[in-house]
Amino acid sequence: MAVRIRLARHGTKKKPIYRVVVTDSNSPRDGRFIEVIGSYDPNVNPQAVEFKAERVFHWLDNGAVPSETVRHLIKKAGLKREEAA
Repeated sequence: MAVRIRLARHGTKKKPIYRVVVTDSNSPRDGRFIEVIGSYDPNVNPQAVEFKAERVFHWLDNGAVPSETVRHLIKKAGLKREEAA
């Protein structure tokens, strides 16, 4: 089972809102998922991006592969791993 971090589309026609979900790579785009770890709303200015940072890093550490879009959103949100000193 390959675990992916990707977007699931919700909202109405022509006004999408996306959830950032952790899912099996074989699941359909809006199908079953393991956990919701964030949201993305492209309809507002500036675009709203929210993540549960500790869960994002948990899944990345356990081998989940983010999609290109999610990788860009994580970078845009400024999430950085805070190393223990």
